[in-house]
Amino acid sequence: MATPVISSQEWIAKVQNTPRKAEEFVTAFYEHSIGAICTDAKLLRIPLDDHLVHRGDGCFESLTIAESRILELDAHIARLEHSASRLGIKAPLPYLELKQIIIDTAKVGNAPHGSIKLLMGRGEGGLGISPKECPVASFYCVVTKGNPPAPGYWEKGITACKSEIPAKQPFLAQIKSTNYLPNVFMAQEAERKGVSVSISFDEDGYLAEAAIANVGIIDKNGVFVLPYFKRALAGTTALMAKSIAENDLHMKTESRDIREEEIFDAKEFLLFGTGSQCVAITHYEGKKIADGVPMENAKKLQKLIYKKLIETGTPF
Repeated sequence: MATPVISSQEWIAKVQNTPRKAEEFVTAFYEHSIGAICTDAKLLRIPLDDHLVHRGDGCFESLTIAESRILELDAHIARLEHSASRLGIKAPLPYLELKQIIIDTAKVGNAPHGSIKLLMGRGEGGLGISPKECPVASFYCVVTKGNPPAPGYWEKGITACKSEIPAKQPFLAQIKSTNYLPNVFMAQEAERKGVSVSISFDEDGYLAEAAIANVGIIDKNGVFVLPYFKRALAGTTALMAKSIAENDLHMKTESRDIREEEIFDAKEFLLFGTGSQCVAITHYEGKKIADGVPMENAKKLQKLIYKKLIETGTPF
């Protein structure tokens, strides 16, 4: 039986009538090439000749929506700009205009809790590798609805293992690139080993990051320690946690190399992200961290981080 050939009108009709899983959670999205916001998730598609798709030549940011506020919007836009600059991608619009588009899309989506994905690609133009194929960069903003983690998430804590996937090379670690295969492998690894997250280390044995979050410790002396961001992206929430630990909890803080043995001796092992805020890793490589339950600093940091995120969030 021959493969059917259909008209553009028939193609559009098929797209509009083909069910997609995205319909369950996508509330609104914006695409620069069209220059408008749409709420029909069946039309959420990226051109295959955008180098973002077939080369991973682009960058992204993941933002959290909580209580009808976009959390850390300016910080995420600044990091998007940094990543795009490192890739040599010129945004199709000024970043102030992109910020307003993000707010407008969130408002149309009208989800009090959820997330926003920003993607900036090299753009449409060809299926080769040369950036010269793409005259204009692409920009997509996708708003999804969801629920915040249940309180039990923080009350119970999470588990972790040491990843077999090496930490990213320094020149890639500082770009939030859509080329995310190492992170995918780490997520698969955690699922295979029956833990919440896997944690990567560099070739010298120093702590790097989890697949989509930063990690740090409260060391045996009670010092809040983050690893140097040489082989990991500097997380906005991790940096906020360090500031809160120092200024609100009056803890001594440091940024330095952290070896694996320090994790086993630590008072607390912590994971940081905008959605998770601060959650305790209670077991690592099958062994308890301290008493094997979330401790006071994790609980205090989570509450203070969330409070600050909401206070400084951008309402829509």
